[in-house]
Parts: sequence; structure tokens; C-alpha cells
Amino acid sequence: MRTPLCEEFGIDYPIFAFTPSEHVAAAVSRAGGLGVLGCVRFNDADELDRTLTWLDENTDGKPYGVDVVMPMNIPTEGKAVDLKAMIPPEHISFVDRTLQQLGVPPLPEGEGREGVLGWLHSVARSHVDIALGHRPVLIANALGSPPKDVIDQAHQHGVKVAALAGAAKHALSHVANGVDIIVAQGYEAGGHTGEIASMVLTPEIVDAVGPDVPVLGAGGIGSGRQVAASMALGAQGVWTGSIWLTVAEYDLSEGVGIRDALLGAGSGDTVRSRVYTGKPARLLKTKWTQAWEAEDAPAPLPMPLQNLLVAEAHNRMNRGDDPETISMPAGQIVGRMNEVRPVADVMADLVREFEETVARLDKIR
Repeated sequence: MRTPLCEEFGIDYPIFAFTPSEHVAAAVSRAGGLGVLGCVRFNDADELDRTLTWLDENTDGKPYGVDVVMPMNIPTEGKAVDLKAMIPPEHISFVDRTLQQLGVPPLPEGEGREGVLGWLHSVARSHVDIALGHRPVLIANALGSPPKDVIDQAHQHGVKVAALAGAAKHALSHVANGVDIIVAQGYEAGGHTGEIASMVLTPEIVDAVGPDVPVLGAGGIGSGRQVAASMALGAQGVWTGSIWLTVAEYDLSEGVGIRDALLGAGSGDTVRSRVYTGKPARLLKTKWTQAWEAEDAPAPLPMPLQNLLVAEAHNRMNRGDDPETISMPAGQIVGRMNEVRPVADVMADLVREFEETVARLDKIR
């Protein structure tokens, strides 16, 4: 499983692993892939700096990347306290009423009430500045192309830039803006995703951007067969995410509710909704997402207001540890995530099954 991206980044396998956990990212990099740390959860710049220092020291010298959330067009934004004043009272009442109906307990006094400020453009810029003080080989942006000056800043540090795209026209725009790698994020994917499935999207983007721009297939990839399928469609590697939520190294859940919800879910147990961030994102289907589909539910707010609205609710539900009410992005591949395994075992199985698949196909030529 060698493509030009392996040489480009100094990795053994072109398997890119997005994860909010530095422990998972480090384990993937040590196993020969490229762990990519999601930075959006870091409100505190010093905490991100410490986390990246830990990655520097715990990847055995192997490369890693970071992922930020930044729109191409620079928005006008206020401080979090100003933005919260823009949230309609009826939305706040709906969230409070829903949490009460679902029996979600309150948080301990003073804990976890601040929204995730990484959705703010200014905070995402600080994430880039901090990351470039460390040694990432890649900066990926979950909202497509970052602003041109951010791309130039990364290139000045010798760091490649990747951007997610849900349509060929978006990929062409990213390349025109200076992006190096396109992540073709299919409809099946967890988190922010478009409306075109991977089987259609990946070759469309590969053909649109041409042979000089590497494409990573994303969405619905959790086995070596799916890695092989993505490469058969023209991708030079794969971008994975959901499959790392149930590995042994994942350490961001306080209880077992999120883990149990993921392990028990089937491929039909997700929903694409704007309730998480304000932009369409695929989540586990739970009583919380169903409440937002009721006739009396308000329409989700635009980013970043929706996240500020539901941030405390997310913390309460996840702290409450009830699998039926947790809030968690996850792709349709969740149906294959049926046991907790170490990262190294997941990586080994991806590579083994890829090799078996390619060998089997070779026999039927």
C-alpha cells in the first residue's frame, strides 16, 4: 500500500486518521499512518500548545497533522459573550425543555458551560499559529479551503494544506486557492459532509482536479476492502475518522455511554443534521437528534451560534452517560465498529485486508 503520498509525508501507509484525541493520533502515526489531531475542541491556546508538545514527544519521530475549522471568507465576529446575545430566547427555551424531558442531569456547579470557541475564525487562526510552532506536516481544514494568507503561511513553514470537499466544483475552488490535497468527503462520512456519496464523488473529484493534485477518499471507510475501493476510484489515500472513536486509546469520554452507543449502532443509526454546529453534519441518531425533528422544534441556527447554543447541552448529555441521549458525530461506518481494539490492530487489519483484496482482484483480471 504505497502511493506518492507515502514519500511526500514519510509514512508507511496512505491512511490519514482524523481524531480529537492526541493519544489516538500518536498511535496511528507510530503504526505507519498519519494521525491528524482535531483542534476545534481547544479553547485555550496554551492547552493546544501543550498537547502538540506531547505529540512531538510521543510519535517516535513520526509525522502527524492537525485539523482546524476555518471558512475561506473571513467573517465578522464578536466575542463569545456577544454572540450568545444573538441566540433567540425560544431556542434557549427549547434546549432547556428538551433536556428536562430527556432526564439529562445538570452539570456540577461551574463545569463545562463554555462553548467550543474553535468554531470561531479568530480562534482557528490561533490554532494555525500554534501548530506552526511545532512539527506538523499537514494542516487540514474541515470547512474547505482556508483563507489564502493561511495557506501561504503554512507553505512558508513547509507544511502542506488539505481541504475537505463535498463536490467537484468545491475541489476546483480549493486548488485554485492553493490547497495541496483534496479530501473527497462523501455523504456517508461523519461530521460535516455533503450530499454526494463516495462512489460517485471520489472519481468526480479525481477527474476534476487532474493527476497532479492528490485526492484522499473519505466517508464509509473502515476496512481494507473500502481502502482498496477508494484507491480503485483514483484516490491516492484515505481519510478516516469514525473508526478511531472506539479504539482503546480514545480517551475523551468520561463514562461508557458514548462508547456503548457507538458499539451498538448500525449503519442506519446516523442522521445528517444541522443541530450540532449549524452546518450539515452526520451524527448518531438519538433522542436528542429526534427532538430537533419534531414539529415544534426551532430551525438550527447558523454557525457558530448553534454550537454556542447546544454546547452545554452536549456536555450535560455526554456527562450523563446515557447512550440514548448522547451527542456524537459518526459516519455510517459505525455499523462495523463493534468492539474496542488497539489502534495498531485496526491499522494492521486495514493493511492486511487491502492486500488480500488487491490480490483477489488481480486473479480476476
